[in-house]
Amino acid sequence: MAATAPDPSITTSPAPARRLTTTELRVLRAVGRGLNDPEIAAELGCPVAAVRQGVERLRTGLGLRDRCALIVYAFDHGIVSPAGPLPEQRPANGRPTPSPALGPAPARPPLRLCALGPLRAWAGVTPLDLGPARQQAVLAALALRPGVPVSRRELLNDVWGLSAPEGNVVQVYVYRLRKCLGGGREPVIGRDRAGYRFSGDGADLDVTRLDELTAEAGTAWRAGDVTTAVEAHGRALDLFAGEPLSGLPGPFADMMRLRLTERRLTLVTRRAEGLLRLGRHTQAIDELRAGAVEHPHSEPVAELLMRALYVTGRRADAVSVFTRVRELLLDDLGVEPGERLRHVHAAILRDELPLAPVPHPVRRSA
Repeated sequence: MAATAPDPSITTSPAPARRLTTTELRVLRAVGRGLNDPEIAAELGCPVAAVRQGVERLRTGLGLRDRCALIVYAFDHGIVSPAGPLPEQRPANGRPTPSPALGPAPARPPLRLCALGPLRAWAGVTPLDLGPARQQAVLAALALRPGVPVSRRELLNDVWGLSAPEGNVVQVYVYRLRKCLGGGREPVIGRDRAGYRFSGDGADLDVTRLDELTAEAGTAWRAGDVTTAVEAHGRALDLFAGEPLSGLPGPFADMMRLRLTERRLTLVTRRAEGLLRLGRHTQAIDELRAGAVEHPHSEPVAELLMRALYVTGRRADAVSVFTRVRELLLDDLGVEPGERLRHVHAAILRDELPLAPVPHPVRRSA
């Protein structure tokens, strides 16, 4: 397997010996993290014009070509985490340790990526340092579209939006991610004329597993196998480790956070419907109460919780759920509950609610 050559689009230059001031180090660290000038100004509490002058003085003083070279300098000198293995170590005599002449190349540890929470990665059982938040956002924008080419311009828009920096910062981040994820071997991030492409075959991604379990649950549900559907929905929910892509900046991460959060909510309601059909009312109540805390404005969660409480003889508690949700919707959103939730509330007051829940419409992604 051929070794990965450095990305030729990355501008580097020899680093002159120079001692940086505390302020220069703070500016260089911020530049290396991919922040633009207004973001650096906000972080340091100074005018944007002063940041621009400081960045230019720093670049000139270090003898570097452009802002991108500053980012490389920050990585290479440990000012920003390089998010990859250390460079080849040389012994005291200055000669690199020779590689073994014979024998197969070591097998690559399996790569795992988790996006259903903070973005994390492992090579086998070894956790990987994915670098600063902007670099992680670049990885997310590629990994969550496996096999799809994404152009440099698209990545800039995905990660920086309207504040995209100049220079080839995307190439730098991809180069660093290749080192981190590929360890110098064939990278999981390829490039062709259409753009960068994440190889879905080169990694185990939790979102892919989520798709598989969701499909399995849907098949079982349509076949009338509610038990299997409930178990598959439970395994899918177990994949979530907090807010998806927690802390990552940019329009793409914001959009995927919303989509994945909606998928989780749909899984919660579908599993609860199954638990009620199986007569596991106490378990359904416990899970729906937790779901109501995470999604206080969700009418499907409130409806199922009201049904579960009513079925177990807790009519007053079911009514109080409606009252609480109605107050939240009015206070926070200025709207009344929908017709379906009002209908369930009225049926509970008349003591005429059917015991079996009516299934909610299912989105294709759930």
